[in-house]
Amino acid sequence: MTTAPRRLVVGISGASGATMGVRALELLRLERPDVETHLVLTRGARATLRDETDLTSRQVMELADVVHSDDDLGAPIASGSYPVTGMLVVPCSIKTLSSVANCYSANLLARAADVQLKERRPLVLAVRETPLHRGHLRLMADAADAGAVIFPPVPAFYHRPHSVQDLVDHSVRRMLEAVGLPTPGQERWNGHGVAPEHVRLTTARS
Repeated sequence: MTTAPRRLVVGISGASGATMGVRALELLRLERPDVETHLVLTRGARATLRDETDLTSRQVMELADVVHSDDDLGAPIASGSYPVTGMLVVPCSIKTLSSVANCYSANLLARAADVQLKERRPLVLAVRETPLHRGHLRLMADAADAGAVIFPPVPAFYHRPHSVQDLVDHSVRRMLEAVGLPTPGQERWNGHGVAPEHVRLTTARS
């Protein structure tokens, strides 16, 4: 029997911060070639990409190994029998959070996320909203109770970032680690500062 490749579902919703989802795809392609990426790009995400970046939807889709329509509830990632390592939703809108917390699988993004929870696989939700009211907090608590990792993209400064890109990279690398896919360029606090940790990768593909 051959070893199946590691697969990660990357969902990009319509919340502000679509560049973080794009960066996740870029880092996986550059530093984790052993991971097969499956992208779900919502209609809201396409609009956010136009507003916040110079990238087209097609350019973003070209970063993924496989692209699924958000309307395709018959896609492989909609079934628990299709093996994947986990899923990252970045950014995760409150609408998407609500769908996940309430098991309302009206689109593929929400259905794929629900599959991760029922199969006990890692699901990281980079919830992008502030300030938060009690309804938002209740949804996050419900999603966490179901097994999701709630990971708001709160910037860190101990690595002394020099640019917005430094902040994005640090957050995205930590999200990837939270879903079980560390990257070689991750910077870690060692008690006196930070230094990139060289992670030994196991390549699943022959």
